[in-house]
Amino acid sequence: MDGGPVLDPYESDRALIALLADAARAASLAYFRNGVVAQNKAQSGFDPVTAADKAAEAAIRALLAEHRPDDGILGEEDAPKPSRSGRTWIIDPIDGTRAFLAGLPSWCVLIALADETGPVLSVIDQPHIGERFFGSTGKAGRSACLERGTQRLALQTHAARSLAEAIGETTDPYLFGGAEAEVFQSVRARARLMRYGLDAYGYAMVAQGGLDFVIESGLKTWDVAALVPVVEGAGGVLTNWQGGPAHEGGQVVAASSEALHTQLLALLAPAAR
Repeated sequence: MDGGPVLDPYESDRALIALLADAARAASLAYFRNGVVAQNKAQSGFDPVTAADKAAEAAIRALLAEHRPDDGILGEEDAPKPSRSGRTWIIDPIDGTRAFLAGLPSWCVLIALADETGPVLSVIDQPHIGERFFGSTGKAGRSACLERGTQRLALQTHAARSLAEAIGETTDPYLFGGAEAEVFQSVRARARLMRYGLDAYGYAMVAQGGLDFVIESGLKTWDVAALVPVVEGAGGVLTNWQGGPAHEGGQVVAASSEALHTQLLALLAPAAR
């Protein structure tokens, strides 16, 4: 029997994630290129956090407390909030704090909604240039789009390129060591072109069709959760280096197509763990 229009059970969540991104955008832009200073969270090395990171996450948490009080929250800068609903919002308020400190517009706000299967909705937002990438996957259905001002454009990965034709990216090749460094160099030698330093924005560019793959290691859950729906929603693949789910972090590879992903996994396999 023919019924009415199919309702989207995630409709209100899609509206809320845009509201969360709006709040984080306003909070973070107040500090960008405005002399913000960083504290170092690391015992050794440099893991910066700024007032912008804290303000953006606080703005998101305040709205979630109002609109989704039973949902859990996992954010980089504050304590986890257990879920009473089976759903958790995963937040990286500024992914790319080093770029933020340098005044470079490659940092992003990352927000994802996850259930027992992993992330199903997300946004990658670049506040300074005004680009916002929405993605959905799993139970929410696969789709991805870019909003920029009044424009809304559907996203599709560039699925036709082999590794020899591909443009790849990693945030910092010097973060790889030992076997990881060796397999990365093997990939780099076979790719047409490599770019560096884009953090989460690189994954958005895979969804947009500019980049063909990203390879990284040592990621945390909040670094990667929001990347999955955007890449998968645009037709790409995002896994760990063994080909399994990557939303909890670790070694991550995103590719524009299954064929390219298979090529990359074969080269990364000696260092996969």
